[in-house]
Amino acid sequence: MSWIVTGMGAVASIGGSVEEIFDSLVNGRSGLGPLLGYDRAKFRCQVAYEIDDRPAPGVDEPMRATRWLERAVAAAAADAGLGENLSEVPVLVGTTLRELRSVELSWQEGIPFEAADLHFGTMLRRRFDAADTHTVANACSASLYTLALGADLLDLGAADTVVVAGVDTLTESTYGLLDRCYPEAPDRVRPFDRQRRGMLQGEGAVAVVLRREADGHGPAARIHARVRAVAVNCDAYHPSAPNAKSIAAAVQEAHSRAGVRPADIDLVMLHGTGTPLNDEAESTALGTVFAGLNQSPYMTAIKSMTGHTAGASGLHSLIAAVDVMRTGTIPPTRYLDNPVEAVAGFRLVRGIAERPQQPLRLAQIDSFGFGGLNAVAVVERVADIPGPQHLAGGGQ
Repeated sequence: MSWIVTGMGAVASIGGSVEEIFDSLVNGRSGLGPLLGYDRAKFRCQVAYEIDDRPAPGVDEPMRATRWLERAVAAAAADAGLGENLSEVPVLVGTTLRELRSVELSWQEGIPFEAADLHFGTMLRRRFDAADTHTVANACSASLYTLALGADLLDLGAADTVVVAGVDTLTESTYGLLDRCYPEAPDRVRPFDRQRRGMLQGEGAVAVVLRREADGHGPAARIHARVRAVAVNCDAYHPSAPNAKSIAAAVQEAHSRAGVRPADIDLVMLHGTGTPLNDEAESTALGTVFAGLNQSPYMTAIKSMTGHTAGASGLHSLIAAVDVMRTGTIPPTRYLDNPVEAVAGFRLVRGIAERPQQPLRLAQIDSFGFGGLNAVAVVERVADIPGPQHLAGGGQ
């Protein structure tokens, strides 16, 4: 069984739409900027990858994550030709922190909110008449976990269309916690660079509309890509440190489910958080999976420009991969000036965007979270998907 992506919507620090985000990525534009939402005097770190939509610097407001999620879902639904009524469509949302920032503002500054609004389902019902909503709080792999759950719903016949989304925002408590974790305050996200200092948070939301390939794309929609497989595991190896063997197992299972070999993968969208433990585990796992190849797939890490958008990050990488395969242009990994030895054999795109001569057909998306929550997706280029007139006979 395989599934098709018929709608996409997104917002991040580098753009308010799928198109703006990809344009920023290929041109190397970073969302890194001075910390806007909090009193900088409280923190060693002074920067983040924030969406600049607050009333004024240092003035915060509640429900920003919900606002972005609404925009992303609306854009994806419109792109898929679904309109504004999702009463018959399950909506699955992956997140890490949900609306924790709204709770902080209520406690710190007395800014009121309705308790029911802390659940994304309240907005989804109000705006889209969505009756079947689910929130998955699965750390930084949450949106790819929801992708797997959405695919399961389609396979089981519980739905013929699902909306899968991810969203997260900075919170002061989490920013402060991370600020005290690292020996030296991070100045930017530097995946796989010897000068990396750690992860910096980013903000954003993303949504895709998923359908069974056998059912076609539906009215007024186009096919963006085919999702060949999603693999997930949870090793519970450590509260925060990743395990290379479990990551490799998730990658290998994704390849197996997709019916592909490591040599078939043209592009890897790296998790790439710029932390020593993540960089080491991911590079070790990929070195194992792609060992023996004459050359590795192309690889890039977009968190160097978006920051770590946590629960939204997996789907942010997925929509970027779709546009990479569509355009043949791979965004660079920013701030990767002095790569660590572990990635010496990888074809990492850095400096400027790259346009390979051969078409990019298959992309692997990596997404890993605290507690050993690993998720990997394999996505196929739209040009390899038959037209709608051929889809009625069955999927792969």
